[in-house]
Amino acid sequence: MRKITAGLFISLDGVVEAPDQWHFPYFNDEMGAAVGATFGTADTMLFGRTTYDSFAGAWPEREAAGDEDAGFAKQLGDVRKIVASRQKLAFTWRNSEQLEGDLVETVAALKNEAGGDIALSGSVSVVRQLLGAGLLDELHLLVHPIAVRKGMRLFEESDSSIPLKLLSSQTFETGVVSLIYGPDEAAGAGTYEEAKGHLPQSE
Repeated sequence: MRKITAGLFISLDGVVEAPDQWHFPYFNDEMGAAVGATFGTADTMLFGRTTYDSFAGAWPEREAAGDEDAGFAKQLGDVRKIVASRQKLAFTWRNSEQLEGDLVETVAALKNEAGGDIALSGSVSVVRQLLGAGLLDELHLLVHPIAVRKGMRLFEESDSSIPLKLLSSQTFETGVVSLIYGPDEAAGAGTYEEAKGHLPQSE
């Protein structure tokens, strides 16, 4: 079964919208390596429409320019790119196609196909749906030490919770914290009486 990994830039107060407006001062080689690791073994990428338009508007030109990030740009161009959108789309970036049918059902089928990993970058609406459906294997969060104070948060209000477990953590020189989470299938509801047993006891 193929692994599905999502990577997002996120602020200290949970904002994931428009990272181009607050993210770049914190980018360094450590973060570049972390971003690269998200895509390292992927041969397929999933996108929401907004994130895809952002990528398609930048990376083909960077590949053509042949600058220092041209190798990564070529890697993005070579992978299969599947875009979830309710509108009919036309593509100029190679290896791009529109997701057909229901998102969750289609991704579940992709997950069971032979192939490399499946990666997402940004695409918050898609990440939310895959998390809710239990299809996301790893959530890579690059937590920036800034409170943006406006914009879309990663998690919206809901009647159901999504238990996660921390798989790894790393602090960068910039103060960014790289957190990798996976689903916590063993998480229980818990009670106050159970929690009370872990509290410091008074003399």
